[in-house]
Amino acid sequence: MRYWPYMAGGCFLLVLVLWLLFGNHASTLKVNQDELTISNVQHAEFKDYVRTNGHVMPIQVVQISPEEGGIVMEKVAEEGTMVHKGDVIVRLSNSSLDLQILNAEAELAEKQNMLRNTQVAMEQDRLNNQTEKAQLDMDIRRLQRTYEQNKRLYQEKLISKEDFLKSQEDYQLSAKKRSLVTKRLKQDSIYRTVQMDQMEDNLQNMRNNVVMVRQRKDKLEIRSAIDGELGLLEVELGQSIAAGQKIGQLNDLSDYKVQAEIDEHYIDRVRQGLVGTFTRGDKQYQLQVRKVYPEVRSGKFRCDFIFKGERPENIRSGQTYYIDLELGQPEQAIMIPRGTFFQTTGGQWIFVLDKSGKKAYRRNIRVGRQNPQYYEVLEGLEPGERVVTSGYEAFKDKEVLVIK
Repeated sequence: MRYWPYMAGGCFLLVLVLWLLFGNHASTLKVNQDELTISNVQHAEFKDYVRTNGHVMPIQVVQISPEEGGIVMEKVAEEGTMVHKGDVIVRLSNSSLDLQILNAEAELAEKQNMLRNTQVAMEQDRLNNQTEKAQLDMDIRRLQRTYEQNKRLYQEKLISKEDFLKSQEDYQLSAKKRSLVTKRLKQDSIYRTVQMDQMEDNLQNMRNNVVMVRQRKDKLEIRSAIDGELGLLEVELGQSIAAGQKIGQLNDLSDYKVQAEIDEHYIDRVRQGLVGTFTRGDKQYQLQVRKVYPEVRSGKFRCDFIFKGERPENIRSGQTYYIDLELGQPEQAIMIPRGTFFQTTGGQWIFVLDKSGKKAYRRNIRVGRQNPQYYEVLEGLEPGERVVTSGYEAFKDKEVLVIK
């Protein structure tokens, strides 16, 4: 009898060791079934699409920016009015430009007067040179006759040798002078032609400059670049507008596009040409991806859609459409309904109910694609099993849930 306490202590120690070795030490938590959302794992057709909302916008928006700065003198058109290409929207005034025009015109007039005076002087020089050449031609003919007469007389011994040589030298000198004057006249003619061409070019450049300055004055009338709606006009009378400053925009209403923001998770899968659908009233319409903007802001990227086929009636800028964008063809897959558990687990694990439905055990899984209704499960679950898809914030550190 005295060994009974030792035997009892040994048995207790053995039971404790066996429990430590083979017992279930998973942390558990009791939860009410009413607080959980329990969903079935199913094998069905998975539709690969994303749902987003898009806003109707004009197919093209043209910025209004003046090429010349100035003071607003008149607002010809108001926001919301329809305008045609070339219609005046705003008139500006620029006294500095007016002064530039006056200076350019005065400079042009001065250059024209200079050109006329130069032409007159050159024409006078040309006439003087021709007169000089004509005089030389007449002189050389006279001297030639005198030389030929004296040559015969000298041969007949009727005049002295000195008289003959003098007439010969006068004739040769006159011939040489005529040759030099002819060359000078030729060079003067070439120089005058080049100088006149240069002056004409300079004068034409000045004329072009005056035309361009006058055209700049025409730019003080800001005109519509397209047929469309004046969607925005941010100017007031007397306001100073700088060249290139954005003062408004024109909306091209010949067609519309839809711009949507999509979660950055899909940026690698959304591409030009994908088809989306939306329902308005009792009719379904199709859209096609026209452009994907690569920039991500606040976890979203922008995407432009154009209408494919029929458009809704009474379409207006600013309307909102809820678009289902198809990312791929439907396929058979294991799926679970979307739930808030994903925010805690990131799709890496989930609580799976046993066959009795009284307990749920934590299990690792791998989630693939997702759409607005379901997650595609690649590993970890089998069709027919049941899982907890509600939020896990209260028991995210537990291994087992005991469901009451």
